[in-house]
Amino acid sequence: MNFNEYQQATNRTSPAFDDEIGCMVNFSMGLSGESGEITDYVKKVVFQGHPLKKEKIAEELGDLLWYVARMASLLGYDLSEIAEMNIEKLKKRYPNGFKTSDSINRVV
Repeated sequence: MNFNEYQQATNRTSPAFDDEIGCMVNFSMGLSGESGEITDYVKKVVFQGHPLKKEKIAEELGDLLWYVARMASLLGYDLSEIAEMNIEKLKKRYPNGFKTSDSINRVV
């Protein structure tokens, strides 16, 4: 499955909203919530002795990807376009691969 096929498949489980701003709020809160679940799980592994289960993180990444796909659709972008835009931004920011100096003197 490629990015755009995945994005299309997320339509099936997306709630219907009449309000674009309401959608944006829902999806941005979902992004934050799923990121928080990953952070909380890693905290438990690192500081509370929980065993690392990579599949647990992968499941949460899937939930995060669902919200990314829905937000991209709402904004009128395909995930492949978002990915390409991100790579182009990173090429400008790190023209020779990652370097700390480029990170400090970041090109916006």
